[in-house]
Amino acid sequence: MSGGDDREAAPLDADRLDAVHERLAAGDRFVSVDREPSYAPERVVCVYDPRYYPASVEAARLEISWYENGDFSIHYHEDHPDGEFDHRWDRHPSSHNERDHVHPGPDAPTPGDDDAHPDDWRDVLAAVLREVETRQRDFWQ
Repeated sequence: MSGGDDREAAPLDADRLDAVHERLAAGDRFVSVDREPSYAPERVVCVYDPRYYPASVEAARLEISWYENGDFSIHYHEDHPDGEFDHRWDRHPSSHNERDHVHPGPDAPTPGDDDAHPDDWRDVLAAVLREVETRQRDFWQ
């Protein structure tokens, strides 16, 4: 998911992932919210409800990893008949960017763009969800 991370190993923040799972599973934007599925260990994987997308988007998901030192990676992915769209928000030490950075869509290149993410995990999630919602609305305009 992270493609090119230089992240120093930090333990997974299981409590944080439980809280993220609980918060996102309570809404109706996702058809599934899975905590550490076998195909994506150390992540919460959220599959968006297809009603938020035109038929040209075959599937969309959000994958979230969070670590005890406050590092995280949130990866938004869309499948299209002619390719993919990827965008990633990261907080981790790296040789390619500042600790807080974004790998913007459509292809989430490395290096990405230095950015400043909120300190509180709830604010980080809210900012990511707002950005994805803006993308969803743009499909319909």
